Amino acid sequence: MPRVLFIFLDGVGIGAPDPERNPFLNAELPTLTGLLAGRLPTLSEPVIDAERCRAFPLDATLGVGGLPQSGTGQIALLTGENAARIFGRHFGPWTPVRLRPLLLEHNVLRRVRELGYSVAFANAYPEGFGQGRRDRRLAAAPLAACEIGLMTLHAAELARGDAVASEITHAGWRRRLGQTEVPEISPAEAGRNLARLANQADLTFFAHYSTDQAGHKGGMGGAIESLERVDAFLAGIMDALAEDISVLIASDHGNIEDVTEGHTRNPALGMILGDRSGVAGPTPSSIMDVPSTILALLGAN
Repeated sequence: MPRVLFIFLDGVGIGAPDPERNPFLNAELPTLTGLLAGRLPTLSEPVIDAERCRAFPLDATLGVGGLPQSGTGQIALLTGENAARIFGRHFGPWTPVRLRPLLLEHNVLRRVRELGYSVAFANAYPEGFGQGRRDRRLAAAPLAACEIGLMTLHAAELARGDAVASEITHAGWRRRLGQTEVPEISPAEAGRNLARLANQADLTFFAHYSTDQAGHKGGMGGAIESLERVDAFLAGIMDALAEDISVLIASDHGNIEDVTEGHTRNPALGMILGDRSGVAGPTPSSIMDVPSTILALLGAN
């Protein structure tokens, strides 16, 4: 039975073929370039079909004016619904309270589990995070996971390598949260940990937000560092992942691909890695196509 590892990268678009603006063209990304036959997607070549990997653009504007934002974008990505149009505008960074019922009832994690598949949420969070339902500063992924009882990995699991920090490395847990019992870890080791988790479930979801933060604050140097961390993380994943698991990578909006501005109206990055990279039906064209793509990769639609 085919399985899926879904990796969400916040704020990663497909940018112009201009190294003055696009950090993808300056970073050392051996894993991505190796998967994509030596190329990287840009606005001049947004679709790349390699032997076991497809890269493609995902529309994040959803027919709504203004700059795409994480709140409505992540709901669209997880539910397949046009959250920006329903809400009346792009909204973020947090999940709009008015759209939480849509997210909680129709997210793809819930749908896949209701079909009888096993689902894992790989991110570690401090105990009690997300339990205050009146908290407005919550992203879509932990909200969806918490609603169906998947928010079960905390500091102890992270220290054992049975969970993954959203930042990939453990620096934030050690520095900001004071969790010094959580050991330092390389991006590649974190990737191998995620692969081991994915090897035990039908659908595994991991969310990474630092790419969006680097797009806002990092400049060219910070953006390059962030992308190289993700690339090393992917190397660890591919090193330890079972062969029957496809990897779906998707973002919610553009940002890091253009260091001259913040959020962009560029297409979000989408990728499918693995032997089933060509069997998910037509190439997804929008962030709203992510749930149906997951179901196709699982053979569930």
